[in-house]
Amino acid sequence: MIEHDCGDRALLVEFENLAETMAWHRALAASAIDDVEDLVPAARTILVRHTGNRDRVVSWVRSTEPADVDAMSDAEPVVVPVTYDGEDLGDVADATGMSAHEVISAHTEQTWTVAFGGFAPGFGYLVGTTDRLHVPRRTTPRTTVPAGSVGLAGEFSGIYPRSSPGGWQLIGRTDAVLWDPQRNPPALLQPGVTVRFEAR
Repeated sequence: MIEHDCGDRALLVEFENLAETMAWHRALAASAIDDVEDLVPAARTILVRHTGNRDRVVSWVRSTEPADVDAMSDAEPVVVPVTYDGEDLGDVADATGMSAHEVISAHTEQTWTVAFGGFAPGFGYLVGTTDRLHVPRRTTPRTTVPAGSVGLAGEFSGIYPRSSPGGWQLIGRTDAVLWDPQRNPPALLQPGVTVRFEAR
Protein backbone atom coordinates (compact mmCIF):
# COMPACT_ATOMS: atom_id res chain seq x y z
CA MET A 1 0.00 0.00 0.00
CA ILE A 2 1.39 3.39 -1.05
CA GLU A 3 -0.12 6.72 0.00
CA HIS A 4 -0.03 9.92 -2.03
CA ASP A 5 -1.36 13.31 -0.98
CA CYS A 6 -3.81 14.88 -3.42
CA GLY A 7 -3.93 18.47 -2.28
CA ASP A 8 -4.62 19.11 1.40
CA ARG A 9 -7.99 17.31 1.60
CA ALA A 10 -7.49 13.99 -0.17
CA LEU A 11 -5.29 10.93 0.03
CA LEU A 12 -4.75 8.50 -2.85
CA VAL A 13 -4.00 4.99 -1.61
CA GLU A 14 -2.40 2.68 -4.17
CA PHE A 15 -2.67 -1.13 -4.11
CA GLU A 16 -1.12 -4.07 -5.94
CA ASN A 17 -4.22 -5.36 -7.72
CA LEU A 18 -8.00 -5.18 -7.99
CA ALA A 19 -8.68 -7.85 -5.36
CA GLU A 20 -6.59 -5.97 -2.81
CA THR A 21 -8.31 -2.70 -3.69
CA MET A 22 -11.75 -4.26 -3.23
CA ALA A 23 -10.77 -5.79 0.10
CA TRP A 24 -9.53 -2.47 1.45
CA HIS A 25 -12.49 -0.54 0.09
CA ARG A 26 -14.93 -2.87 1.83
CA ALA A 27 -13.03 -2.51 5.11
CA LEU A 28 -12.63 1.27 4.86
CA ALA A 29 -16.26 1.79 3.91
CA ALA A 30 -17.38 -0.27 6.91
CA SER A 31 -15.18 1.61 9.39
CA ALA A 32 -15.13 5.17 8.01
CA ILE A 33 -14.31 7.84 10.57
CA ASP A 34 -15.92 11.28 10.81
CA ASP A 35 -13.03 12.93 8.96
CA VAL A 36 -13.78 10.94 5.81
CA GLU A 37 -16.06 12.69 3.32
CA ASP A 38 -15.92 10.17 0.46
CA LEU A 39 -14.21 7.00 -0.73
CA VAL A 40 -13.70 6.63 -4.48
CA PRO A 41 -12.34 3.22 -5.53
CA ALA A 42 -10.75 2.45 -8.90
CA ALA A 43 -8.94 -0.60 -10.28
CA ARG A 44 -5.77 -0.11 -8.22
CA THR A 45 -6.45 2.91 -6.01
CA ILE A 46 -8.86 4.41 -3.49
CA LEU A 47 -9.20 8.18 -3.21
CA VAL A 48 -10.00 9.20 0.36
CA ARG A 49 -11.53 12.68 0.49
CA HIS A 50 -11.31 14.10 4.01
CA THR A 51 -11.91 17.22 6.08
CA GLY A 52 -8.24 18.13 6.30
CA ASN A 53 -7.13 16.09 9.32
CA ARG A 54 -4.55 14.18 7.27
CA ASP A 55 -2.67 12.55 10.15
CA ARG A 56 -5.83 11.05 11.63
CA VAL A 57 -6.94 9.75 8.23
CA VAL A 58 -3.54 8.21 7.48
CA SER A 59 -3.51 6.54 10.89
CA TRP A 60 -7.00 5.14 10.27
CA VAL A 61 -6.06 3.77 6.84
CA ARG A 62 -2.88 2.15 8.13
CA SER A 63 -4.62 0.54 11.10
CA THR A 64 -7.48 -0.91 9.05
CA GLU A 65 -7.32 -4.59 8.15
CA PRO A 66 -8.54 -5.57 4.66
CA ALA A 67 -11.87 -7.37 4.52
CA ASP A 68 -12.57 -10.81 3.11
CA VAL A 69 -13.91 -10.05 -0.37
CA ASP A 70 -15.02 -13.66 -0.79
CA ALA A 71 -17.46 -13.27 2.10
CA MET A 72 -20.78 -12.27 0.59
CA SER A 73 -22.48 -9.08 1.70
CA ASP A 74 -25.53 -9.40 3.93
CA ALA A 75 -27.40 -7.04 1.64
CA GLU A 76 -29.68 -8.49 -1.01
CA PRO A 77 -28.14 -8.34 -4.48
CA VAL A 78 -29.51 -5.99 -7.10
CA VAL A 79 -31.36 -8.14 -9.64
CA VAL A 80 -30.95 -6.99 -13.24
CA PRO A 81 -33.27 -8.59 -15.82
CA VAL A 82 -31.52 -9.12 -19.17
CA THR A 83 -32.66 -10.11 -22.65
CA TYR A 84 -29.70 -12.09 -23.96
CA ASP A 85 -29.71 -11.21 -27.64
CA GLY A 86 -26.50 -9.18 -27.90
CA GLU A 87 -24.66 -8.84 -31.20
CA ASP A 88 -21.50 -10.42 -29.77
CA LEU A 89 -23.09 -13.35 -27.95
CA GLY A 90 -21.91 -15.77 -30.63
CA ASP A 91 -18.39 -14.36 -30.60
CA VAL A 92 -18.22 -14.69 -26.81
CA ALA A 93 -19.40 -18.30 -27.12
CA ASP A 94 -16.64 -19.00 -29.65
CA ALA A 95 -13.98 -17.26 -27.52
CA THR A 96 -14.91 -19.20 -24.38
CA GLY A 97 -15.58 -22.57 -26.00
CA MET A 98 -19.17 -22.55 -24.79
CA SER A 99 -22.54 -22.47 -26.50
CA ALA A 100 -24.59 -19.28 -26.39
CA HIS A 101 -26.87 -20.94 -23.83
CA GLU A 102 -23.87 -21.81 -21.66
CA VAL A 103 -22.62 -18.20 -21.85
CA ILE A 104 -26.00 -17.00 -20.62
CA SER A 105 -25.95 -19.56 -17.80
CA ALA A 106 -22.41 -18.55 -16.82
CA HIS A 107 -23.51 -14.91 -16.67
CA THR A 108 -26.67 -15.53 -14.64
CA GLU A 109 -25.49 -18.27 -12.27
CA GLN A 110 -22.70 -16.30 -10.61
CA THR A 111 -22.89 -13.34 -8.28
CA TRP A 112 -21.15 -10.19 -9.50
CA THR A 113 -19.72 -7.41 -7.35
CA VAL A 114 -19.37 -3.76 -8.35
CA ALA A 115 -15.62 -3.14 -8.02
CA PHE A 116 -15.75 0.54 -8.95
CA GLY A 117 -17.53 3.04 -11.18
CA GLY A 118 -16.28 5.05 -14.12
CA PHE A 119 -16.42 5.71 -17.85
CA ALA A 120 -19.89 7.31 -17.58
CA PRO A 121 -22.23 8.24 -14.70
CA GLY A 122 -23.82 5.01 -13.48
CA PHE A 123 -21.39 2.64 -15.19
CA GLY A 124 -20.16 -0.03 -12.80
CA TYR A 125 -17.25 -2.40 -13.41
CA LEU A 126 -18.52 -5.76 -12.14
CA VAL A 127 -16.31 -8.74 -11.30
CA GLY A 128 -17.65 -12.26 -11.07
CA THR A 129 -16.75 -15.32 -9.05
CA THR A 130 -15.29 -17.32 -11.97
CA ASP A 131 -13.11 -16.56 -14.98
CA ARG A 132 -15.28 -18.43 -17.51
CA LEU A 133 -16.41 -15.20 -19.20
CA HIS A 134 -13.06 -13.39 -19.38
CA VAL A 135 -12.90 -12.20 -22.98
CA PRO A 136 -10.99 -9.39 -24.73
CA ARG A 137 -12.58 -6.19 -25.88
CA ARG A 138 -13.66 -5.98 -29.51
CA THR A 139 -10.81 -5.28 -31.91
CA THR A 140 -12.92 -2.49 -33.43
CA PRO A 141 -15.03 -0.44 -30.98
CA ARG A 142 -18.52 0.61 -31.97
CA THR A 143 -19.19 4.31 -32.47
CA THR A 144 -22.56 3.89 -30.73
CA VAL A 145 -23.67 1.37 -28.14
CA PRO A 146 -27.34 1.60 -27.07
CA ALA A 147 -28.22 2.45 -23.48
CA GLY A 148 -28.90 -0.67 -21.42
CA SER A 149 -26.46 -2.85 -23.36
CA VAL A 150 -24.87 -5.56 -21.19
CA GLY A 151 -21.30 -6.37 -22.08
CA LEU A 152 -18.09 -8.17 -21.21
CA ALA A 153 -14.48 -6.98 -21.42
CA GLY A 154 -11.48 -8.60 -19.77
CA GLU A 155 -12.49 -9.68 -16.27
CA PHE A 156 -15.46 -7.31 -16.13
CA SER A 157 -19.12 -7.22 -16.99
CA GLY A 158 -20.95 -3.91 -17.27
CA ILE A 159 -24.07 -2.12 -18.42
CA TYR A 160 -24.01 1.01 -20.56
CA PRO A 161 -26.13 3.60 -18.71
CA ARG A 162 -26.54 5.74 -21.82
CA SER A 163 -25.79 5.57 -25.53
CA SER A 164 -22.07 6.04 -26.11
CA PRO A 165 -19.11 4.64 -28.04
CA GLY A 166 -17.76 1.39 -26.65
CA GLY A 167 -15.63 -1.66 -27.30
CA TRP A 168 -17.15 -4.23 -24.96
CA GLN A 169 -18.58 -7.54 -26.21
CA LEU A 170 -22.36 -7.10 -26.12
CA ILE A 171 -24.31 -10.12 -24.89
CA GLY A 172 -27.70 -8.61 -23.99
CA ARG A 173 -29.76 -5.61 -22.93
CA THR A 174 -31.73 -4.42 -19.92
CA ASP A 175 -34.33 -1.76 -19.12
CA ALA A 176 -32.83 -1.14 -15.67
CA VAL A 177 -32.18 2.56 -15.00
CA LEU A 178 -28.50 2.79 -14.08
CA TRP A 179 -28.36 6.54 -13.44
CA ASP A 180 -31.16 8.70 -12.07
CA PRO A 181 -30.25 12.14 -10.63
CA GLN A 182 -33.54 12.12 -8.67
CA ARG A 183 -32.58 8.89 -6.89
CA ASN A 184 -30.42 8.76 -3.75
CA PRO A 185 -27.83 7.65 -4.58
CA PRO A 186 -28.21 8.35 -8.31
CA ALA A 187 -26.21 5.26 -9.38
CA LEU A 188 -28.02 1.93 -9.11
CA LEU A 189 -24.70 0.06 -8.94
CA GLN A 190 -22.55 1.43 -6.12
CA PRO A 191 -19.07 0.02 -5.37
CA GLY A 192 -19.40 -3.04 -3.14
CA VAL A 193 -22.96 -3.84 -4.22
CA THR A 194 -23.61 -7.39 -5.41
CA VAL A 195 -25.56 -8.06 -8.61
CA ARG A 196 -27.41 -11.03 -10.05
CA PHE A 197 -28.37 -11.08 -13.73
CA GLU A 198 -31.68 -12.76 -14.57
CA ALA A 199 -32.57 -13.98 -18.06
CA ARG A 200 -35.98 -12.87 -19.29
